[in-house]
Amino acid sequence: MTRTALITGASAGIGKAFAIKFAQEGWNLVITARRVEQLQTLAQTLTEQYKIKVTVIAADLADVNAPQKIFDEITLKGLSVDALINNAGYGVPGYYVNTNWSQQKDFIQVLVTAVAHLCHLFLPEMIARGYGRIINVASLNGLLPCSPGQSLYASAKTFVVSLSHTLQAEAGDSGVNVCALCPGLTYTEFHDVTGTRDLVNRIPKNQWLDAQSVANAGFDAVMQGKLVCTPGRATTLTAFITRFIPRKTLVNLMKKQSLKIRKIKASSASNN
Repeated sequence: MTRTALITGASAGIGKAFAIKFAQEGWNLVITARRVEQLQTLAQTLTEQYKIKVTVIAADLADVNAPQKIFDEITLKGLSVDALINNAGYGVPGYYVNTNWSQQKDFIQVLVTAVAHLCHLFLPEMIARGYGRIINVASLNGLLPCSPGQSLYASAKTFVVSLSHTLQAEAGDSGVNVCALCPGLTYTEFHDVTGTRDLVNRIPKNQWLDAQSVANAGFDAVMQGKLVCTPGRATTLTAFITRFIPRKTLVNLMKKQSLKIRKIKASSASNN
């Protein structure tokens, strides 16, 4: 039986990589994002290459009504979602006190509320059918205490990890697997959007992952019933080591790293 996967933020990056992976595995897709042209191009490519069905739904998850609209449109089309990949996300650069609340409100809506809402909408049907896969894309930052200069990013990702654990516990032996995907540094357009591309380019290339590797690891992890996936050796090692470092020490280390990055950024700006 051909199954269907719903992927948010599928127009680029890890979301697009997930669409490719599920298509390669023979799944039909429902892909959603704000950028319709990119979605349509991706849909055409995957349909022609893998002979699957791809449904495109334009949605901005900053709209509080978007998750319900996605659910209603899928229901009207007579589709059942067997896998939900909550991937949509972005960052708000700058210290929390220097950002405006409308930015943070939209950020919370996309990375926290929409994730919880979509899980609330689709999980009951998965449990009732006795099969389901949910991948909530979090971050290595979700396993660390803070990320100065990224405002609520680490906090939101920590919520996603905790929610994933809770949903897996509540799903029990129903045939539903829930996994929190926690990648480290990954090459996507995320850094272009946040204006940090020049900064991250200073980080050695051997510390980076590519989006397709991250998506492939997340797919394998949820199919195997893993609670958390930290793709790549560096990410896994960091996640393990930080469990044994006192919280206050970690906060201070990340604060120093944040200040160092800002000095580099200020120096680069003055030279330009």
